[in-house]
Amino acid sequence: MARMERRMWDLLLILTAAPHSGDVVTSALRLSQAVLDRGGSVRVWACGYANMMTQDTFGDTKLPNTRDPEGHYPSPSAVVQRMIADGEGRFGWIACTACSEERGAVHHVPQVRHRSPLRLASTVAGARQTLYLGGA
Repeated sequence: MARMERRMWDLLLILTAAPHSGDVVTSALRLSQAVLDRGGSVRVWACGYANMMTQDTFGDTKLPNTRDPEGHYPSPSAVVQRMIADGEGRFGWIACTACSEERGAVHHVPQVRHRSPLRLASTVAGARQTLYLGGA
């Protein structure tokens, strides 16, 4: 019986911080982009309130910035969608199903994969490096 090869990701980020609780989410996105810019691959596992980032209810842009009303500011879900599209298979986003359901964050954009927390260990095993970002 042939054994299926498992894809290895260069970096897995386990993100548990709420989107606007500090700079953790911004740091995770910047770190992801830096790895992508160097030709690497990144997967983000969103836990807790980090699942709010990829809700399809945001639309494509944030509310107007009163200091720059003509500026364009993409929504969190639009940023993730763009990174997935631009990453050409080297960037992925996973929503923890238990955390999503517990917080009512069940309307993710279609590019987001849904995984049971029981699959976290196998997802960690599928990465060369894993970083945990956020709170408990």
